[in-house]
Amino acid sequence: MSAVPGAILPANWPAPAGVHAFTTLRHGAGVSAPPFDSFNLGARCGDDSEAVRANRAELQRRGLPAAPHWLQQVHGTGVIRFDAASLPGQGDEPEADAAVTASAGTVLAILTADCLSVVFAAKDGREVAAAHAGWRGLAGGVLERTLEAMHAPATQVLAWLGPAAGPQAYEIGAEVRDAFLAEDASAGTAFVPTRPGHWTVDLYALARIRLRRAGMADADIHGGGLCTISDPQRFYSHRRDARTGRMATLVWIDP
Repeated sequence: MSAVPGAILPANWPAPAGVHAFTTLRHGAGVSAPPFDSFNLGARCGDDSEAVRANRAELQRRGLPAAPHWLQQVHGTGVIRFDAASLPGQGDEPEADAAVTASAGTVLAILTADCLSVVFAAKDGREVAAAHAGWRGLAGGVLERTLEAMHAPATQVLAWLGPAAGPQAYEIGAEVRDAFLAEDASAGTAFVPTRPGHWTVDLYALARIRLRRAGMADADIHGGGLCTISDPQRFYSHRRDARTGRMATLVWIDP
């Protein structure tokens, strides 16, 4: 893979041979004007459509084996498989929040701007997946549904947690906390009270809890520790800026 200089954050995980993953950054490439400057890859956030097409074309020219399979994300738990016999038409963006493939050269893509992106790879390198996990999707079980859609058992899967709203800056209300505690009281350790009825939330900790419960070993879960809200030079953040672009997290197997 040829990197996009200054425009990507490589996944920091022991990926199997032939598996690649990274998250794009907001600067270092692209043509989008403020407030989407400059490497916005989201087509539904208000940016000029021609700029988004140019950015996506630039991304593909910089080392991807094929055009990414974008999704119409809805903060749900739907998972779609992109395998050779079930690939949608070029340009189609099916409604889902996660994707899985065992087809070499098929590029999976997730868009985020505070929500957590998670990529998965079977330890034998034969299968990969990507999931969009905002708090609603995370509470609803999108990570568990993604693992269930993979042929590899959870014990034979690696995960990398991409950039997300960090626990020092992401404040939420009772609705969010209640959604997690209703299913698992141990999730309470991911919330720190700030003021009456409000807490900061650690999405990374919640993701790790859920992945462990789904059968993954803690040693196989990598990443975390970044904050999109606190790092405007590298990351888009909807919570910080409201009107902003989207990073893409991509994963694929060498063709």
